[in-house]
Amino acid sequence: MAPTGSAHVAGAARPPEIPRDPDDDLPVRVEEALQAYLERRRAGAAEIDPAFGEATGALAAFVLGGGKRIRPTFAWWGWRGAGGDPAGETAPAVLRAISALELIQACALVHDDLMDASATRRGRPTVHVEFAEQHAAAGWNGPPARFGAAAAILLGDLALAWADDMLRAAGLPAAAAVRAAVPWEAMRTEVLGGQYLDVLVQATGDASTRAALQIDRYKTAAYTVERPLHLGAAIADASPALVAAYRRFGADIGVAFQLRDDLLGVFGDPEVTGKPAGDDLREGKRTLLVALALARAAERGASAALQTLTAALGDHDLDAGAVDRVRDVLVELGAVQAVEQRIAALTGSALDALSTADVAEPAASRLAELAVTATRRRS
Repeated sequence: MAPTGSAHVAGAARPPEIPRDPDDDLPVRVEEALQAYLERRRAGAAEIDPAFGEATGALAAFVLGGGKRIRPTFAWWGWRGAGGDPAGETAPAVLRAISALELIQACALVHDDLMDASATRRGRPTVHVEFAEQHAAAGWNGPPARFGAAAAILLGDLALAWADDMLRAAGLPAAAAVRAAVPWEAMRTEVLGGQYLDVLVQATGDASTRAALQIDRYKTAAYTVERPLHLGAAIADASPALVAAYRRFGADIGVAFQLRDDLLGVFGDPEVTGKPAGDDLREGKRTLLVALALARAAERGASAALQTLTAALGDHDLDAGAVDRVRDVLVELGAVQAVEQRIAALTGSALDALSTADVAEPAASRLAELAVTATRRRS
C-alpha cells in the first residue's frame, strides 16, 4: 500500500507529462542544461581533489548565479528562423549546444573582471576577489590578491575548455556539428582578440572612435549576437544569404548592446546593474561615449571639461562626486545624445537587415523584439 499522502497509487496510470515548449521556456531550459552539465563536471573535478571540486563549485555558482542568457536565446532563434523544429528529435541536442555559449560568457567575464580589477559582478564579489578573501580568511601563505588572480585565470580557462566539451558532447548530428564548428571557432578568436584590443587601448591611451568601435565589434558584438545567430543558423544548415543577413543584424545589434552597456556603466543604477556606477571611468575604458566627449572637448577648446574627463579616466579612487561631474560633462558635450543616436541608427539598420531576410516565424518577430529589448535595457 502506498504511504498516506502519496500522489501515486499502485496500479494506477501516471498522468502524462505535458511537454514544455522551449520557445516559451528557453532561459529555464538553458539553466537546466547548464546545471546538469556542471554537476557532472564538478563530480569529475572532485575526483582530482576535493579542493578542486570546491573551486569548480564556485565557477558553477558564478555561471548559474545570474545572467540574461542572451547568447543562447539569439542562437536558438537563429536556429528556429532557419527552419529548426522545437518539437523535432534534434531539439534537445541543439539546446545543449547553445547552452555552452554561457560558459564562453563565464570565461570572458571572469577574466575581464580580473583585468579590470572589478570588485563586484551582479552585486556579488568577483571571482578573483572571492578567492582572495578565502585566502585571507584562512591565513594562507603569500599575497591573497595573487592567489585570487591565479584562481580566476584557471577557472576562466576551465570555463572555456568546458564550453568546447559541452558543445562537442551535445549530441548534434555529425554534419551539424561540423557546420557549427565554423562560427564557434571564429567566435572564440574574435572575443579574445577584442579583449586584447581593449587592454591595448587602455595601455596606449588611444581615444579614437575607430578604436572604441573596433573593440565593441569584436569583444562584444561578435560573441553576444552575431556568432550565436550564426551558430544556430549553421546547425540548421541555413542558406548563405540567411547567414549573411543574420551576421549584419547581429553585428549592429551587438554594437548597440555594448553602447547601451557603456551608458549604463556611467549612468546606471548600481542596484539594477550590480556594478558600481563609474567603474568604466575608474578602469580607464576608452568607450565610444568617452571618445566622443574627448573629441568634442578638444574641438571646442573646452579645457575644463577636457581636464575633468582626463583626470577621471583610470582614477581608481574616483568618488561619487567626481562621477557626477563627469556625467554633467558628458551630457553638456552632447556625447550622451550622440551615443543614443548611434544606438537608434544601429537598431534601425539591424531591423532592416532582418526584414529583408527569409526568416521563418515566429523567429522573425522574436528577433525583432530581442533587438529592441537588448538596446533599451536598464541592466
